[in-house]
Formats: sequence, structure tokens, C-alpha cells
Amino acid sequence: MSTTLTPRIVEHIFESLRSGLVPERGIEAFAVGVDKPRGELDRLLKLAMDREGCVKFLRGGYGCGKTFMARLALADAQRAGFATSFVVVSDNDLKFHNFDDVYRKVMSELSTATCTRGALNDILDRWIGRIEEALIAAGADENAADFDDRVRTRLQQDLTSMTGGRAPADFVRVIQTVFDMKQQGDMTGAGALVSWLCGSGNVSSSAKKAAQIKGDIGSRDALEYLRGALEIVKAAGFKGLLIVIDEAETILRMRSDSRHKSLNGIRQILDASGSYPGLLWVFTGTPEFFDTRRGVAGLPPLHDRIRFVREGGFASLRQPQIELTPFDAGRLEAVALRLRELYPMQDRAQLEGKISSEFIRKLVEQVTAGFGGDVKVVPRQFLRRFVNCMDLVDENPDFDPMAAGGFDPDGLRDEEKVARSGGAKPGPGSADDDEESGTGEIPTMDQW
Repeated sequence: MSTTLTPRIVEHIFESLRSGLVPERGIEAFAVGVDKPRGELDRLLKLAMDREGCVKFLRGGYGCGKTFMARLALADAQRAGFATSFVVVSDNDLKFHNFDDVYRKVMSELSTATCTRGALNDILDRWIGRIEEALIAAGADENAADFDDRVRTRLQQDLTSMTGGRAPADFVRVIQTVFDMKQQGDMTGAGALVSWLCGSGNVSSSAKKAAQIKGDIGSRDALEYLRGALEIVKAAGFKGLLIVIDEAETILRMRSDSRHKSLNGIRQILDASGSYPGLLWVFTGTPEFFDTRRGVAGLPPLHDRIRFVREGGFASLRQPQIELTPFDAGRLEAVALRLRELYPMQDRAQLEGKISSEFIRKLVEQVTAGFGGDVKVVPRQFLRRFVNCMDLVDENPDFDPMAAGGFDPDGLRDEEKVARSGGAKPGPGSADDDEESGTGEIPTMDQW
């Protein structure tokens, strides 16, 4: 699953790590210790290619690499020919029970290997081009006066066939109008209607009038629009669609009524997944999200479907949840060595002499000690410090990383502050919540 790393991708990797972020591209180059969960996600991608609809949940505490694993899944999916979408749950603009919100986020982040965001327009063009090629191959004259009409008819026929007649009438009509506008050279109008198809609520009335539509895509119809978009993705030549929903634990911060509805929304997606062939959903969340009464365990219909189970101390990767394990010192060292290989410095002897294996081990010990010996919460801070040391070696020939000062973390997240201070982690709920929080994990089979 390797890919060619261009200088631009390498620079993106290190610029992201300097900011404490997970790179969006190139992360497979330093993926260490994730072969098993990566293999399971690859198995699900193959199922999606075979027209299965699947859902998987990645569970793990802070620092286990859930976002990294999700980003890696996106990279692997795109190399396998999938379109992808990466959505981060927000308690401000994404209530998960409002499917129009979910749809809008998914479509705005729709990506392919050649289009990083907002890829629906490009995907539509690919699909229409394939229809035109098929008509020409069947003997149609592309210069004939009725050729565009034949394309419009084929658009409707294919959508009806691909969705089993479930594509909303407005969805079909808007796509036909987008095609007409592009043929007429009205790219502004076509772009406005593509934005409407992506769930935008800021499309002019004149653009809507041209397609004979009123209002915006509502929650009731949003999943049927997603079905139509999925079929277009596949008709355009992609193997399927991977949607990642990252940081699902954000739902725990919502008020109790919104939280319950959002969890029920996930249940509805899970129950309907089999009717979306070629679509793989991946949700990431903390054990607290999955195992407490404030989260999934508080909604028995969802908990029963995705319950995490251990037997004899082992947990199958093929159950609904994959458990990601925390980093340890050895894994941090291995990641650092990979990054040292990637670092774009011409004087390799200078880099490897000063950023030696001994230095890497001491840096792991130093950063870990700064968080009370808790290795699992240090990866982000360790990598920031490590990249900064390589930058200093590159910029200053006299810099000696072994003689550098102590570890002084910055930009700490809540979990890092807790580990740094040795205090107790605050509860996830909002102050106005009236529901008692669950505090213990649901016992797994080997705990009963």
C-alpha cells in the first residue's frame, strides 16, 4: 500500500507535525504498528468493492491514533479507487440526527485522488463523459441535434436504475439541468446547482427556478440524496465511497435530547447500511463514548448491535468495533526513525549523527517523563519536539540536540493537561445537562 512521496507531500507531512496535526497526505510513510487494524479496514474496502454496505467503529483513548488510523484508511481507500469524505463531529454545526447536516458535511468534504475537496462537480463530469462515450460507442452521432437529449434521457434512466427508483425527482432534475447549463456554457449556474446538490442553503432562487426546485435538501430526504450521490460515484468509475466520521465522542457534550437523537441517527445509518452497496462508514470514538450510559451504552438498540466483546483476553478485529492500542516507547522510536528517513535534509550524515538512535530514545524518555510517564498521551507533543530538533539541526550546524534544554510542551489539549498535572479527567457533559453520567465501562465477556 505504498505511494510515491513527492517533495510537496513530504513538506506537508512535516508542516502538519510542526503544528501538532495529523497530516492529510503521506501518512502511510510512517505508519508503524497498525498492520492489523489496517488489514481489517482493507478487508471492509474489498467487501464494499463487492457491493456490500459496511460500518466500522474505531475505539481508543486519547493518543491511540484514531484520527491517524482514519486518515490512513482514507489514503488506502483512494489508492484502491474509492472516493472519500472525512467529517469531524462538531457540537456547533453538526447534529447527527439532522441528516441534512450530515449530508452537507459529507458532500462538502467529498474527495478523490485528484480533487481534495468538493469533488462532486468533477465526479459528475466523469459520469456524464462515460455516458457520452457509451452512446457514441453504441452508434450515436455526438454532433446530432438530439444527442444532448439522449444524454439527458440516459441520465434519468441510469439514476432510476441504479437507485432502484429511490432517487428524489429533484435530484434527477437538478443533474439534468446542470448538464444543460454546462452545454450552454453557463458554468456559474451549473456551479450553483452543484452546490445545492451538496446541501448548501445559500443558492439563489434564480438557479433553483431553472431546475424547477424549491427550498433546500431536508433531513427526511438527505439519505436518499446520499444514495444517489453514491451511485453517481460508482457510475463515474470509482470503486465505492468511504465516509469517516471522526471524534464521535463530541456527541457526549451535547444536551441530553440532542445526544440521544444523534445516537439514534447513528443507529439508523447502521441499520440502513446494507442497502447502500459500495459505501463504508468508519466512526471513531473513545471508550467513554461507546461504553457509558451517556453514550452508546445508553441506547440499547445501538449498543446491542455494536457492543465490544473480549473473550479470554482477546478481541476480534472483525467485530463492529476495532480497539486501537496506545503508543509505547518502542513504537514512538520506530515512528521517529521513519520520519528521520523522510526528513528533506541533504547532509544525511549530519542529520543521522546528531539525531541518533540514542538521542531518539532519550527524547522519548524526556517527553514521557513530562507527562508522568504516561506514554499514550505524548505522541503529538513528542513529534512536535522531534521535528523541531531536526529543523534546528538543518538550520544550525552548531546545534547539539543532546545538550538542548528540557521539555516544555505548548498548546496542550485537555487530556494532555490532565496527564501533565496528574489530576482527574473532567466529565464530558455540558453544565446544563440533567442526565446522570455513567462512569464505568460495560463489562465485556471476560470481565463477567
